[in-house]
Amino acid sequence: MKHLLLTLIIINFSVSHLIAQNSSKQTNKKDTMNRIERSKQTYEQLFRQVQSVSGSDDPELITILQRFIFGEVFYIGNISDTTRELITITALATNQTLPQLRPHTNAALNIGVNPIEIREVIYQLAPFIGYPKVLNALDSINSVFKDRGIKLPLQNEAKIADSERFDKGKEIQSPIYGEGMKQNMKDLPGEFADAIPRILTESCFGDFYTRGDLDIKTRELMIFCALVTLGGADKQMGSHAVGNMKVGNNKETLLSALIQLYPYIGFPRIANAIYAIKDAKVETDVH
Repeated sequence: MKHLLLTLIIINFSVSHLIAQNSSKQTNKKDTMNRIERSKQTYEQLFRQVQSVSGSDDPELITILQRFIFGEVFYIGNISDTTRELITITALATNQTLPQLRPHTNAALNIGVNPIEIREVIYQLAPFIGYPKVLNALDSINSVFKDRGIKLPLQNEAKIADSERFDKGKEIQSPIYGEGMKQNMKDLPGEFADAIPRILTESCFGDFYTRGDLDIKTRELMIFCALVTLGGADKQMGSHAVGNMKVGNNKETLLSALIQLYPYIGFPRIANAIYAIKDAKVETDVH
């Protein structure tokens, strides 16, 4: 019995050592690959086809694009490839660059993103980019789901009753954003001083933040990416940079998200967002 136990321990150690060696080799291979090799590998993992510019009318630009996005951008920062694709989907939906949204929806599915996660990311954009753009984006992602035999409609993720929208929304909103919106609107005339903060609490936090399948960190990160993509939302971007940090997305994660956004929205908007991140501070209680 002791001999058998010793044998099993030796086998287990040998297998573990072999796995560790293989993992180390793969890591070293990634480190030693140049950006062209990395680009091909990442592209094939995402799109399940060999990277090629054959048939393109602008092969030079496509080559530059592919090597930059898949050979460089994907290797910078602390976020996973699944998060990268959700960020890309967020940017494409926000910008309404729908022809690119279809292949990136496929790519997200190919690397293990749940269809409901993709849908919930699109839903969460509604208070920030408006319902018409969200409906357009849903048409694109749903067409991919249908092509892949994914049954629609997807599972219902609503978790609260209609009468709970304000109270449940407030439960999520207050720890992250406090009473900032209410204070900012208190000088508005008549019913607007109360109506606008209430609508935000009910529609943004009550209708969407309370839904299932996306955690608060993912929701906040995607909202920040949408605001960066929109441009001109500097005040909200700063507020949501702080909100991200409060829910656990540190500055490294936010900067990693910006790198992922760069090829899709350009550098000027990224630069504005960098300033918002640099200025973001989370106040802590001193006892």
